[in-house]
Amino acid sequence: MDSIAASSAQRGALCSLLCLCLFSAGLLLGSRPFFPTPRLWEHFSRAQQQRLARTAPPPAPPHVAAAAAAYHDHDVEAPAPDVGYGDIGREEEDDEEMGLGSAPAPAPAWEDGDGEGRECDLLDGSWVHDPASYPLYQAAECPFLSDQVTCRRNGRPDAGYEQWRWQPRGCGSARFRGAEVLEQLRNRRLVFVGDSLNRNMWESLACIIYTALPDRSRTRIEDVSSEYRIFRAMDYNCSVEFFWSPFLVKLETKQNQTKALKLDQLPTMLKQVVGADVIIFNTGHWWTHTGKLRAWDHLERNGVIVEMEGEEAFNRALRTWARWVDHNIDPTRTRVFFRSISPEHKSANWCYNQTTPITNETIIPWFPKILISTIQRNIQSMKTPATYLNITHLSELRIDAHPSVYTTNRDGKPLSTQQRQQPITYADCSHWCLPGLPDTWNVILLASLMRHPSIVH
Repeated sequence: MDSIAASSAQRGALCSLLCLCLFSAGLLLGSRPFFPTPRLWEHFSRAQQQRLARTAPPPAPPHVAAAAAAYHDHDVEAPAPDVGYGDIGREEEDDEEMGLGSAPAPAPAWEDGDGEGRECDLLDGSWVHDPASYPLYQAAECPFLSDQVTCRRNGRPDAGYEQWRWQPRGCGSARFRGAEVLEQLRNRRLVFVGDSLNRNMWESLACIIYTALPDRSRTRIEDVSSEYRIFRAMDYNCSVEFFWSPFLVKLETKQNQTKALKLDQLPTMLKQVVGADVIIFNTGHWWTHTGKLRAWDHLERNGVIVEMEGEEAFNRALRTWARWVDHNIDPTRTRVFFRSISPEHKSANWCYNQTTPITNETIIPWFPKILISTIQRNIQSMKTPATYLNITHLSELRIDAHPSVYTTNRDGKPLSTQQRQQPITYADCSHWCLPGLPDTWNVILLASLMRHPSIVH
């Protein structure tokens, strides 16, 4: 009996030791959050919205308010020149998840299918009016939002455009919990690289994070340069950054003040994004500019001026970008996204005076299809896995979500009454109001981070 008792005691001690080891391992592994398998995409509680409605937003920390007051970043004719980035992009000759702070923020979760073998497609769905769940925040809570996109502050009288929720088919309903978003992004660096539409998305995500924070004073806005801006949430060691690079390849100003678009080089500043946890690229709009709006005077390749059609130049630039990603980005450390074209609503589908989404599918695409297929083809050819975040169609339906005449002029001031009466001249049907559509882009981005990378959705 004594030997049996001793044996039992030994087994008990061994079990205790094993449990202690497992517990310690769990603590070590927990230093970087894991993403659980998504379950449901269901709307967050009305009680949280009611609590938000009763809670006035706290005043912005002085450093955030000061940064906001100093920041009036409007699109210009061309990006500022930068230093070359060597030969990495040189053309080759062989051609061709979530408790809240004072405001909700999205961390979507949903099932990957409907139980019958059909995959949940986040980008196939419809817009549902859901004023109980949207907007995800109020513009007044985000003092660093640029005046260009704060439409209500610029006098827009309707608020319905803020209250639409994207509902993917077969995915259930959306659920958002701000604290889980913060945990998902803890110790992570997210970088947006591209044009003002990616800046639109960067502002949205920074605001989503900011309004979910328990202590908003523990944030910082850094204007490193006119081309580089950072939002930091110190308590979560999280940063969301924006690099201005509308062509992805380098635009250089020569000594004679002419501008050369170098199809085989990337801007030097892109070295700084290497090692980020998530990088979201985009380009497109600036390639369609003509006449006085075109940013370059000539194209260069291998240091020599070349003549070629816009489609070919666009393709060569994307090939340079794709090679740069393949040579510089470690896919075991960094998730790469390429956000698809953000549609404009001009001409037949004009955004002026629109207050509801398009529902009858009468969409007239404005962006050349050949440029879209060029983007997809180059992403598919990459060795590095890249997720094509195809937000184009769901955004085409949101004819109501642009600033229109509720924006600012180049001096950073809201349009005057007289200017609003000239919508053909002043209506902005390219960018998006915030809160608004880019919040949904970020919902899908955060959701996609919980999925295995795909080449083209």
